[in-house]
Amino acid sequence: MKIAMLGSGFIARFYATSLHAQRRRDHIVSVYSRSIENAKRFAEEYKFSHFTNDMDAAIRHPEVDVVIISLPNYLHEAAVEACAKAKKPVLCTKPLGRTAAEAKRMLQIVEESGIFAGYLEDLCYTPKFLKAVESVKDGSIGRVLWAKSREAHPGPHSDWFWDKESSGGGAIIDLGCHCVEISRGFIGKAIRPVEVMCWAATQVHPIEAEDHAICLVKYANGAIGQFEVSWTFRGGMDLRDEVMGTEGTIWLNSFLRTGFEMFTTGKGGYVAEKAESNSGWLFPVGDEAHELGYPNMFTDMFDAMENKREPLETFYDGYIVNAVLDAAFLSAKSGKWETVQIEDWRGEEGGGKIENFASFDSKYYLIKEEILPNGDEYVILKHKETGAVEKRKK
Repeated sequence: MKIAMLGSGFIARFYATSLHAQRRRDHIVSVYSRSIENAKRFAEEYKFSHFTNDMDAAIRHPEVDVVIISLPNYLHEAAVEACAKAKKPVLCTKPLGRTAAEAKRMLQIVEESGIFAGYLEDLCYTPKFLKAVESVKDGSIGRVLWAKSREAHPGPHSDWFWDKESSGGGAIIDLGCHCVEISRGFIGKAIRPVEVMCWAATQVHPIEAEDHAICLVKYANGAIGQFEVSWTFRGGMDLRDEVMGTEGTIWLNSFLRTGFEMFTTGKGGYVAEKAESNSGWLFPVGDEAHELGYPNMFTDMFDAMENKREPLETFYDGYIVNAVLDAAFLSAKSGKWETVQIEDWRGEEGGGKIENFASFDSKYYLIKEEILPNGDEYVILKHKETGAVEKRKK
């Protein structure tokens, strides 16, 4: 694929590094930036010739096969509209929109124009996440009851993130979009998110948006998604997920403490994304782009385009995420459970409650099996009719 990159900042560089690494055949041929100086520097660093501060010129460049949007949130809709007019396939960074209404318009634009569209949710493409989801689908942990995702760091790099109007919010819109989609991956994208309870506050930074939030998302089958997001965490970037099922548990640590630790007096340079220091005990990452899912993400997107299928992450997924986040913002204000408003639900209706209990025999439910320190084995049972609980030696 020959690519037009819209944007020349932090995420655009991560994308470009991933795309041009390890002899990949997909290359950027055009870049747009609002600053012509930044566009020129980006083109020089990644070794291609066409750079511009005219978005349409980048998109309509005759060699361009696909457009990647790595622009600030408030520019996503206009960029998607420009791609649709040019009939160019488009891949958009997270979050899709600042609100569900904005994301829904973008979804309608691409569907009405018939162009391919992919949602660049990189953390749903990390090697650990893909392996974990495969295990869940294979039944390794039984029915998923609870999925928690955490992302915390000292705050984003660009000024527009800190402006509520430009970004659409604070840590919730920036980080919660990752966490919601991770939980959906484990619980099942066909299961409808129905309600959200959220606490959010501005604890450290002099901004209008929240810099810290904790939310619960209730799903139609009774499962709970939980996300913890913060721009107040000190010490780097903390990415962790936990999944609890009826037959097992998964813990993932994708960043910060991944088995690579280094002590230095500080004579080196860059360590890892969101690292706050280059001295003392540090936690580098062997292949940062790979650990964050970028190569797998672009491989899926380009393969999907070539094979005329949907990618794993679509604009519709981005819309659902925005709908959940809208409810989170409402709940943070009201202090109550707020309904997730989805105008166009395409998953399962209902959901089926997950409280179907294991039977010990025709008369008893099995609560628990256990082995005591002396070696005795017991079962704890509940009578199906009377409700009486008893402990019985095996």
